[in-house]
Amino acid sequence: MKAKMHSILAGDNQLSGNEQVRMEMQIFLHALNSYPERFARNPSLSFEEYCGGLVQSAKTEPQGRG
Repeated sequence: MKAKMHSILAGDNQLSGNEQVRMEMQIFLHALNSYPERFARNPSLSFEEYCGGLVQSAKTEPQGRG
């Protein structure tokens, strides 16, 4: 799964290595915290599927830099 996340996040984003790792960590921690509630609503959804969906969402959202 790590390689899959890396390839998804690498996409068109021009992130430095450190920025990409931070993003991956934030997505994973968010998934870890929010998965129990999601699992309660949909027990057939695996953590890997849920986390992968969050990664896809993060890839499509515009990255704000300020």
